[in-house]
Amino acid sequence: MAVKYVFITGGVVSSLGKGITAASLGCLLKSRGFGISIQKLDPYINVDPGTMSPYQHGEIFVTEDGAETDLDLGHYERFIDSNLTKNNNVTTGKIYEAVISKERRGVYRGRTVQVIPHITNEIKESIMRVAREPGIDVVISEIGGTVGDIESLPFLEAIRQMKTDLGKENVCYLHVTLVPFLEPSEELKTKPTQHSVKELRSIGIQPDLIVCRTEYPLTQDLRDKIALFCDINAREVIENKNVANIYEVPLILKKEGLDKIVLEKLGLDVRKPDLSEWIKMVERINNLKDKITIALVGKYISFKDAYLSLMEALCHAGIYHGVQVEIRWIDSQRIENVLDEKKWEKLWQDVQGAVVPGSFGDSGIEGKVKAIRHVRENKIPFLGICQGLHCSVIEFVRNVCGSKDGQFAKVDPDSLFPVIDLLAEQKNPSSGNRNIRLGSYSTRLLDDTKAAQAYGKEVIAERFRHRYVISNLLQKEFQDAGMIFSGLSNDNRYVEIVELKDHPWFVATQFHPEFKSRPNRPHPLFKSLIAAALSFKEKMLY
Repeated sequence: MAVKYVFITGGVVSSLGKGITAASLGCLLKSRGFGISIQKLDPYINVDPGTMSPYQHGEIFVTEDGAETDLDLGHYERFIDSNLTKNNNVTTGKIYEAVISKERRGVYRGRTVQVIPHITNEIKESIMRVAREPGIDVVISEIGGTVGDIESLPFLEAIRQMKTDLGKENVCYLHVTLVPFLEPSEELKTKPTQHSVKELRSIGIQPDLIVCRTEYPLTQDLRDKIALFCDINAREVIENKNVANIYEVPLILKKEGLDKIVLEKLGLDVRKPDLSEWIKMVERINNLKDKITIALVGKYISFKDAYLSLMEALCHAGIYHGVQVEIRWIDSQRIENVLDEKKWEKLWQDVQGAVVPGSFGDSGIEGKVKAIRHVRENKIPFLGICQGLHCSVIEFVRNVCGSKDGQFAKVDPDSLFPVIDLLAEQKNPSSGNRNIRLGSYSTRLLDDTKAAQAYGKEVIAERFRHRYVISNLLQKEFQDAGMIFSGLSNDNRYVEIVELKDHPWFVATQFHPEFKSRPNRPHPLFKSLIAAALSFKEKMLY
């Protein structure tokens, strides 16, 4: 069977939810037994988002093979429960880098290199590369940006050509648009959708389906009007109404018949879906009654997409335990200078657990160290991630071991006691800024530790993204003072997990466990953190 392709474009405004639409369609098609891969085509010129500020781009999602990718890949993995690769995120920067490399090697045999056909051919090749992976029946490609953006034009031209290259029976175009509600007239307006589709058709793409993002239900009259002006059938106008729970979106789109229509367009069998597990999960979410509060002490809290996978991982663990997790956002930069004891106590009032995630740069480190001291001394369940691990060690060295010189090499390169230091590879000036430890690596767990209890196994594989590490030469000194190195890399070079002996649940990891959490299969560490937080809450009540 030939691989089929679904291309998802967006119109009117950005941030409409193309990623959730793509992920939801993937979830529905997989539930019908098809092999699915989802890809994000980003029109920005950066090669990847790895060097972009979280304030600009949000979270950098890391794949198993070490690619730094768009945060939408996190949604894709969570909805289709598959591990994606570097091939699932393509940028303009990657495309031009590949084309220029070929030109320098003489691949084009002296011909003038142009956007058409060379750039568009490279885009098409990047799409079909995903299709060559084993077991793939349908590739869903989301085009970043909005129709009409100059940056997106080569990608739109490439997917336009693919209908001719592969045959119309192998390609389906899905357009996501906004149907805004005007308060003064109290009505939904279809004109933005009409203009968006007109723009898409002007470059040669006729959408097969239109997914309408809306605050209110679409009437049949509105569906008929959109269908008439956009040259599709009314049943191909799909309502995607705002919901509080994103995991409900696949069920909404199934009710609208989205997956069935796509399969019909592609000439595939409309197999019976099995969404029983997903439905149970959504019902569980919608019936969560109890709540717990987890403090998230971070640097980028003014732009919460920087912690998207972390928020979802906490949510997943909450679903498992039947509680709604509320996040108490604490700015690590602002709390550095909070001296008033009453203000500080109010900040932590009714907090049953805490997470300190990673970040880049020096600012906010002292605030994280201060917060970690609070959770350590008050026995609040705690999970540190990446820089959260580093700050945990610094806090321990200063306030338990009594060494005020304990410091990050990144903060004080001349420190006499840099307990957190650069990777050896980073110390080579010619290595460049991007020579960091990325992707999946194995970690051996120490018996009878909280990490081993959480995972229930001796060796685990997790995803890393860092360039600073703990100096493991100090293992005996730390252990004597009450800190356990409960996870080490297979070659014993790196400390991957630390814990505290005299704390009910204090675990910090060098890796990012949030990237592997799933809504129906929460990550073991988050599951254990929420369990500890519930126990802490019970003690608070009595």
